[in-house]
Amino acid sequence: MEYNLDELQRHLEGQWQAAGRRIKWELGPTEKLHPDFRVVEFEPGGTHHFWVYSTLGMSLGLPGEALELHLFAPRADMDVVELLVAAASYHRNVAPLGVYHTVNFGQPWLDDSRCDHGYISLPYLDGLELQLWRTEAGPVASYWLLPITEAERDFKIEAGWEALEELFEASELDYLDPARPSCV
Repeated sequence: MEYNLDELQRHLEGQWQAAGRRIKWELGPTEKLHPDFRVVEFEPGGTHHFWVYSTLGMSLGLPGEALELHLFAPRADMDVVELLVAAASYHRNVAPLGVYHTVNFGQPWLDDSRCDHGYISLPYLDGLELQLWRTEAGPVASYWLLPITEAERDFKIEAGWEALEELFEASELDYLDPARPSCV
């Protein structure tokens, strides 16, 4: 699917009420990504008091549902950019990702966090206006990539995504704390 990246970035900036800075990742096998793919970094302010990172163009030229992922962080950190680049590469080259899927980061989210996996969730903090961006070519979904532990991923596989989200809600998950304990 083809969609305009400038328009998508303006959509994201409008949702988060912050200017975005495009980052081109130069390390690793970037030739497997669409040449126009970037990660956009949003400083705290506007809608959120934390950093927001979003893919831009991870589904360009691919058949099926077009999607973008965003991840929240307590500080600016290029490790977050790397995780989104890896997720986009997986989506393009291994298997299409979608809502309620999990991914293995292969490294801690930040610092020595136990969160070394990601869970693709609806964007609960931002709502339907962010979740579904309508283009002439079709809709583009924007989902939240939530850092989780391996135990939480295993729980989701066993009990289902609804049980995992209920567990997060019951434990009052601190999604911005890299040192948070596992909810399982």
